[in-house]
Amino acid sequence: MLRIAIPNKGSLSGPASAMLHEAGYQQRKESKELVLVDPANEVEFFYLRPKDIAIYVSAGRLDIGITGEDLLIDSGAGAEPILPLGFARSTFRFAAKPGTATSLEDLAGKTIATSYEGIVAKFLAERGIEASVVHLDGAVETAIELGVAQVIADVVETGTSLRNAGLEVFGEPIMTSEAVVIRRTGAETDDPKVQQFLRRLQGVLVARSYVMMDYDCRVEHLEKAVALTPGLESPTVSPLHHEGWVAVRSMVAAKEAQRIMDDLYELGARAILTTAIHACRL
Repeated sequence: MLRIAIPNKGSLSGPASAMLHEAGYQQRKESKELVLVDPANEVEFFYLRPKDIAIYVSAGRLDIGITGEDLLIDSGAGAEPILPLGFARSTFRFAAKPGTATSLEDLAGKTIATSYEGIVAKFLAERGIEASVVHLDGAVETAIELGVAQVIADVVETGTSLRNAGLEVFGEPIMTSEAVVIRRTGAETDDPKVQQFLRRLQGVLVARSYVMMDYDCRVEHLEKAVALTPGLESPTVSPLHHEGWVAVRSMVAAKEAQRIMDDLYELGARAILTTAIHACRL
């Protein structure tokens, strides 16, 4: 039975469980559940603190896990990402009071407060910058005001909380992160149970990114229409009862669907429909 670690709380938990549900796996109904067995799929899920998942996986206690790439790197555990999942994206930046630091060189000799000291220490070491790193659990924006540090390193989304604290970002981003599936470094790559799990999640990612588009068009416009909707291999084309017309079905990128519908309509296509894709295998 495949043993998988899942985040039990935080921004990773809900999207991870939703993706697994879309992939056909059972998920817990109560947040107090720590272990869930899905016998139909031969999987056992363990709901753990997101920061601990890489450690359990690297120790070989669990086969694979879902966590943030930032948490994986910060842990220093012997695990590696094998599939990006496209949610919980974040960017890590340095920030300080305006005028006190404008480049990475200004970090030398300063004290940096962060909740991710492993990431920051690795970043500094790779660039030969000598600075002190202080670990804080959350609300690192106040570290400068309270005199704990001269610089902070934290997740930046809109930058509103930093501006409210009188801080501004500087230098290149420390890293970008997203949710990933991880496995122990050096683990077998061809485990059939792991491969099946990855195929299911890849199917969800594709299903979320594409829609199925159906439309009718005249035969003389078919080549131009197919150029707009080439599909993955090629579209399905079927003759209609009315001579000179065909029905076309093709997968198209969801973000391009409205524009493609407009272009097809200009070509003379009609009965243009899009439907969601709930699962797929490519």
